Amino acid sequence: MSTSNRRSFITRGAGVAAVVTAAASPAAAQEKPVKKVIYANGKKPAGTPLFSSTVQFGNLIFIAGVGAHEGEKEIKAHTKIVLDQIQKQLESAGSSMNKVLKCNVYLNDLKDYKDMNDVFKGRFGEEPPVRTTIAAAGGIPGDSLVEIDVIAYV
Repeated sequence: MSTSNRRSFITRGAGVAAVVTAAASPAAAQEKPVKKVIYANGKKPAGTPLFSSTVQFGNLIFIAGVGAHEGEKEIKAHTKIVLDQIQKQLESAGSSMNKVLKCNVYLNDLKDYKDMNDVFKGRFGEEPPVRTTIAAAGGIPGDSLVEIDVIAYV
């Protein structure tokens, strides 16, 4: 390629780049996502908490592991308590169970897998999220039989 052809190509290329940059400017001018902590009852706790239970980043909602620390010590009861709490947290953040993308289930004992699934099935709609289920070595904090965390969108 001759020097004049290269200059012509570069000039045309620069023009295209300028058009692409101009077209991208409105998107670039949009605000970047920010981390927003959603507090229970809308109140920030006194002092610094150990972790946040619900965080929104852009249109994503992250809910920390929820366990059952009350009620009957039985896997079906604990699973229902946990899923009800997750649903409440999602709805307070403007989301829903149908908008959950990823779910992690931690069981105190893998023998509870079938009974947990009996309660879990259908709670996330016709197209459930991707899911990982494990038995937590050493158990789950707070003597819960199950702990679940999720990622959803608004």
